[in-house]
Amino acid sequence: MEVGVQRARGRRGAISVNEPLEFDGFEQALSRYIVGIDLGTTNCAVAFIDTQSLTPTSIENFPIEQWVDFGVSQRRELLPSFLYQPLTEESAAIKAANPTDEARIVGSLARDRGLQLPGRQVSSAKSWLCHDGVDRRSAILPWQNDEGVDRISPVDASAEVLAQIRRMWDRVHGSHPLAEQDIVLTLPASFDQVARQLTIEAAAAAGLKRILPIEEPQAAFYAWLARHADTWEQQVSAGQSILVCDIGGGTTDFTLIRVREAMDTSSDDGRQTETLHDKNRGKLSLHRVAVGQHLILGGDNIDLTLARLAEQKLTGGGSLPVRSWDALRQACRVAKETLLGTDPPPSTVMHLPGSGSRLIGGGRQVEVTQAEVRECVLDGFFPMCELSSRPDAQKVGFQEFGLPFAKDPAMTKHLAGFLWEHRWDGRDDDQRQRIDDLNAARPDWVLFNGGVMTSSQLRERIVSVIGHWFAGTSGQGNDWLPGVLDGERLDLAVARGAAYFGGVRRGTGVEIEAKLACSYYLQTSVDPPQAVCIVPGSAAPGEKFALRKREMELAIGQPVQFPILYSSTRLADRVGASIAIDIEHFAYLPPIRTVIETSGRRRQASLPVYVEVELSQIGTLQMYCHATDSDQRWKLEFDVRGSTQTDHVQPETQSHIAEILDEQTVQIARTVLAQVFSDAGDLRPSRLMQTLAEQLTLSKSAWPPQLLRSMWDALIELQEGRQQSPEHEARWLNLLGYALRPGYGLAADDWRVAQTWRGVYGKLSFASANSRNESLILWRRIAGGFTAGQQLTVYQQVAGPLRGVLDPVRRSKGGATLSPQELIELLRLVGSLELLPKSEKSQLGDWLIDLLSVKKWAAARGAALWTIGRLGSRLPVYGPLNCVVDCERVEVWLRKLCSVQLSDTQLALALMLCGRRVHDRYRDIRHEVREMVIARLESQSAPLHWIDLVRDGGQLASDEANQVLGEALPLGLTLRG
Repeated sequence: MEVGVQRARGRRGAISVNEPLEFDGFEQALSRYIVGIDLGTTNCAVAFIDTQSLTPTSIENFPIEQWVDFGVSQRRELLPSFLYQPLTEESAAIKAANPTDEARIVGSLARDRGLQLPGRQVSSAKSWLCHDGVDRRSAILPWQNDEGVDRISPVDASAEVLAQIRRMWDRVHGSHPLAEQDIVLTLPASFDQVARQLTIEAAAAAGLKRILPIEEPQAAFYAWLARHADTWEQQVSAGQSILVCDIGGGTTDFTLIRVREAMDTSSDDGRQTETLHDKNRGKLSLHRVAVGQHLILGGDNIDLTLARLAEQKLTGGGSLPVRSWDALRQACRVAKETLLGTDPPPSTVMHLPGSGSRLIGGGRQVEVTQAEVRECVLDGFFPMCELSSRPDAQKVGFQEFGLPFAKDPAMTKHLAGFLWEHRWDGRDDDQRQRIDDLNAARPDWVLFNGGVMTSSQLRERIVSVIGHWFAGTSGQGNDWLPGVLDGERLDLAVARGAAYFGGVRRGTGVEIEAKLACSYYLQTSVDPPQAVCIVPGSAAPGEKFALRKREMELAIGQPVQFPILYSSTRLADRVGASIAIDIEHFAYLPPIRTVIETSGRRRQASLPVYVEVELSQIGTLQMYCHATDSDQRWKLEFDVRGSTQTDHVQPETQSHIAEILDEQTVQIARTVLAQVFSDAGDLRPSRLMQTLAEQLTLSKSAWPPQLLRSMWDALIELQEGRQQSPEHEARWLNLLGYALRPGYGLAADDWRVAQTWRGVYGKLSFASANSRNESLILWRRIAGGFTAGQQLTVYQQVAGPLRGVLDPVRRSKGGATLSPQELIELLRLVGSLELLPKSEKSQLGDWLIDLLSVKKWAAARGAALWTIGRLGSRLPVYGPLNCVVDCERVEVWLRKLCSVQLSDTQLALALMLCGRRVHDRYRDIRHEVREMVIARLESQSAPLHWIDLVRDGGQLASDEANQVLGEALPLGLTLRG
């Protein structure tokens, strides 16, 4: 029997049937050149091996041509990872020199010009690739752009940097274009599945598809091996540990490599067997055994801290305007490199340029001393601490320019936790018997990598901290320090190591056995929280695992979810092992959510299956559900597109997701719904809600999410019954929205929303006012599950009549045709559309502020205030942060709200939402406006917690979240904030 094709696809999940495995183009045909590309946060570098040269294993650097001044280009070893959109006159100068150049400049000139005009510069695109608080495929950079500057997505920004490398390579090697060469592209070791996939997409967009990724710390160690090809086995010895400390511009990665005797290894379903053969005696092997958690922590954070220090000097404790802050942050990057470099001067002076050619305040400048920088950086980021020290999870970390930096910037504390947690990883039973915990955690060698580590002062601090932790341990004196491996130039090492690894793939050089160093799990139970290991930490790319002894029932024709977790600390778990979930050691990936349908099987059936998993060459999971009684299988995929937006609900709060609902309860609800909407039904629509509550012995507010979604399922099956009368349709629309609210949170809600959209939008059976109003309520209730395009479509449907009331010009001409109740519903609808363009939200907010003083529409003031709060909220309910309205506009609204003479309870809610502190300079209102808002809230006797949210920030309580949403959420669902 042929298996049917997929019939539904949600943004967050996808399934396809019997698809061939995808394979990257790397080594499909061996190219002449093996190219290593380091796509860095701050700088990029390229190295290559010419396999047809007289020395086919030698590694060469590839200088990248770039603009260094207008009309002046040079080939340099590093390509700064900055984009700059030139002014009109600047663009003309560039086009005159090279008419084929792109609209944006990439490289040195882009970096340097951004010091003067930061609003025209894109930086840290790599950090944005792993920021799950924004839609990384949306045009959001520069985060604060100057007027007339086009924005670009983090994916496209990364693609433009890679495209510059491709163009410059092709100029030099025209007969061997880069797109036809095997390319090893480096990624942070701790990049998650989504960020890895987005990087590969960026490379493909740049025309580079023959890609093999490698982790940056591993590439750095390969560079060391390349440099010590003949002597490395004399420098290290079996049983030793090597810490690769990689701190770059945007990320911090820690990696552990163990040195072992070379052994033959075999694997059986996740269990490894090792045998030492005589041929291997005296030989060594290298094993990457641990990778740290992802930390958005690096040189950017240091720049921000120095900028904060300089800002305090400039303002006496105040805050600079955003544009001035951007310029100061850029200047601090240069100051950091100067004062932490070799033979630093006692101090450096930074100048703050303004927009255009003007200087802020007539050319203000600020001096920062070497002593201040040392205190700020060494004590703040690399403090002397104990091995037992851990990062403070309660700290309020930097949120500058939207990036969610690590809360505690103390990198040595993060390092302490990493070494301790992984002290036994990769160690054999003999070592476990011979050494204690402290000796197990001690690294014998340190290899530094990353731009931050070019500072000898910072390297020395890390070495001394590690020495402090382990001095006096078994066999070591009190003055013990770890050895430091002398590697390549830190800014070139990763690219050179990547090229070397490409050679290793072809059989030359020394290979590091790099297992996954991260175990993956499929959640099987919520209460108690349990998961089964599907990929062990010892897995290597290309390995497959089948859980044949873990047979499961696969639901057919109904929404299903596959919650996936990973752990970088539980590396010894075997495939198939059932594990209790401890949230401290596990993290969730965006779950696979989908609907599986097959031909020849009735709806709501189930099928016995077992799970197969394969680890792809790019470090992503390929999962299959394999029928136990046939060769049929279904391929499950992570839908990276959906997960580049924000996850609406944190998985640990979704206690309802795996809830097993009593089938009898579901059947009761179905029976009652059929009594209204089936052909033989005899229950009046007006009696439906009361009858459901009576038959279920639960008030509607207590209906659990799974029951609500089963009601939605039944209503879709009975949708023809809404055509019986206008009353039937109004009740059907009302309950459909109530059962699906808020449009996200459960498995395949995106699919349900899509089904609802197709069945309802533009397809009302009756032209009654009730049907129209209930359709608006339906869209408001499930707006969180809409795509941006669907939200815009809904808005455009109601924009005409809404503008007739809101637009003062149209209103003065008698354009208003709405009743107050219709206006209220329209306002609550548009306030729920968080994905609307900021320009539309800004205009709506301006109009609503003016509408508050129009007596004719006084009945709608509460709805207007609630909508203003949602439009200007500093923290969206479900939308990405790039949809937040600019501070300057919201501050205007707040000043007017503080001055209006209203006592409506919704006024305080609007003030709280628009003034709420989120610890992000670009979203937080200014101090003086905040104080004004607090004073007005106090005069209104607003809840104390609302005042605290404005003054200090924090989380909403459940009842507050319901007020923000405008309706109570189903039990168990929570808002992001």
